[in-house]
Amino acid sequence: MMDANCAQIIALADRVLDGGEITKEEGISLINTSDENTMLLMAMADKIRQKYNGHRVDFCAIINGRSGRCPENCAFCAQSSHYNTGVEEYPLLDEDVLVNAAKKAKAAGAVRFSIVTSGRNQGNPREFENIVRALKRIRAEVGIEICCSLGLVTKDQLQQLKDIGVTRYHSNIETAPSHFPDICQTHTFEDKLTTLKAAQDVGIRVCSGGILGLGETNEQRVEMAFTLKELGVDSIPLNILNPIKGTPFENNKSLSPLEILRAFAVFRFILPRALIRTAGGREVNLRDLQAYALNAGLNGIMVGGYLTTGGRDPKADRVMVRDLGLGFTHPVLRPVAEEA
Repeated sequence: MMDANCAQIIALADRVLDGGEITKEEGISLINTSDENTMLLMAMADKIRQKYNGHRVDFCAIINGRSGRCPENCAFCAQSSHYNTGVEEYPLLDEDVLVNAAKKAKAAGAVRFSIVTSGRNQGNPREFENIVRALKRIRAEVGIEICCSLGLVTKDQLQQLKDIGVTRYHSNIETAPSHFPDICQTHTFEDKLTTLKAAQDVGIRVCSGGILGLGETNEQRVEMAFTLKELGVDSIPLNILNPIKGTPFENNKSLSPLEILRAFAVFRFILPRALIRTAGGREVNLRDLQAYALNAGLNGIMVGGYLTTGGRDPKADRVMVRDLGLGFTHPVLRPVAEEA
């Protein structure tokens, strides 16, 4: 006889497959599914992924364009100037380095490439001009979608990014609004929302997710998912904390692979049509179960390295996708005039 938890998982999945939605309370119930029933939860999340997102996996890649010396005090971050982590510090990379990195990303199968910089914002006009110039070259010479993650930028700067063909602006909300004050005090959750809404106002799609393992509760993971839904975010990277020595979170307890996969699955129940990707920390935390992320409702992977930690060979990720019987998305570049 089917237990009540299994019956609920199937019933809620059927509702989402029929075009309905789940409530926060139901999301909390799902994320507290037992280990024994987790595979069923993942399977139903995958059914939702199949219906709304098909069978293609989306690869993206990033480069840490400017590293370290960040004035913000995010408790998980190796690049914060508040902590002694030994992270490599350097100014904005040369334009040719950024372009060549994009070429390597495309060769690895990425369909979009993002320049990420440490720091609160882009207060140096010359550096921002250099970033814009590099992004224009990447789009023209590499033929890959261009994205960026440049902090709390202004609406005018976002318009400039829109004008050169930037398709997505990335700024993670990091965690649930109720937990954000526990991880950062130098800027607020509202500062994040202002940037995200400004990007949407100028017509740039938003990429925003967070990090699992910041000391949040299961309820707060569900809260984060519903917050992203309310914001209309359709591209969501889900990182898993890889504790960095020297940060306040260096001793955070690691999440079990099944706990992570349950969170992934519930994000799919809540955001059935979104592009949800597994990103930083997957190699360390999911280990041999990395492929299961793509059976738990996710349809994207960040390949190569991350900001301050390395990843695995993208060739291994391509083999993993093929072994699962899945395909790959392909870049679609429209003229900038059409995108505007």
